[in-house]
Amino acid sequence: MATASKAPRATTRRLSSPPGTLGLYAKAALPLIPGASNLPFVAGAGGRIPRTTLTLDGVRTDRDQLAAYDRVCGFTLRDELPSTFVHVQAFPLHMALMTDGKFPFGAVGLVHLRNRITQLRPLGADERYDLRVHTMPIQPHPKGKTFTIVSEAHVDGELVWQDASTMLRRGKGDTSAPKPSKRQSPPATPTCPAPSELPFVALWKLGGDLGRRYGAVSGDRNPIHMHAYSAKLLGFPKAIAHGMWTKARCLAALESTLPDAYTVDVTFKRPILLPAKVAFAAEDGSFAVRNRKDDTKIHLEGTVTAA
Repeated sequence: MATASKAPRATTRRLSSPPGTLGLYAKAALPLIPGASNLPFVAGAGGRIPRTTLTLDGVRTDRDQLAAYDRVCGFTLRDELPSTFVHVQAFPLHMALMTDGKFPFGAVGLVHLRNRITQLRPLGADERYDLRVHTMPIQPHPKGKTFTIVSEAHVDGELVWQDASTMLRRGKGDTSAPKPSKRQSPPATPTCPAPSELPFVALWKLGGDLGRRYGAVSGDRNPIHMHAYSAKLLGFPKAIAHGMWTKARCLAALESTLPDAYTVDVTFKRPILLPAKVAFAAEDGSFAVRNRKDDTKIHLEGTVTAA
């Protein structure tokens, strides 16, 4: 009689230093080689997501990296960390999870659908904090499968920051999965206007080198962001802006209005092909990045709410 397969055993790996993202991206590219996913050390063989938690204690902020990040994203230089900067610090742990040989999908080609960050209090630039990163189980989606990476920052045992990034692996969709609505995140309410109806605030001009500049400070050197040539190899006509840069740029524009504790929730709707000019629109905690000529073409939509 057939028996049900056992769920993966939960494990915790404590890291002594952040993994190098350049080496991890080289490893992430291996599943693109035909047959490579059959090798035990290469991700992409299918199955369940390992129940692995990665921890990195005593994380310090590199002041030069922080200043460079602030400049690229438009933040004011100050002694508090932008909430999206902590995501950058957790990103190498994300890559380490997704390039593990037991991970069911290759990292290159995943689509970032949504990111939700909750800052429970500001983190000082000189504070040390402990990171914990784990991945939630696979969920069905009309266009394939999704999973969410959860990251947490603790100071002396106190949870001060949390991040959830939902990723899509394109493939055969599950007809039983609920179809995403036109406004999947944030949910529509009678007092929350549609992204196309938010008042215009600013026009942003994005250079063709934006992906390389953000990649240099964030460590996110996905080929779709680096150059038009590498982006074309992966199905894009040009290099595209990082979704987390776009989110950070929105927070920088709202910086003077942000409370000490807040949740910022965004959905990435349409890639921004570089170079580009895009419109930023915002009102009463709702914001969007839109095509500058057609308000109905939304690149990103989101909300900020007090936590």
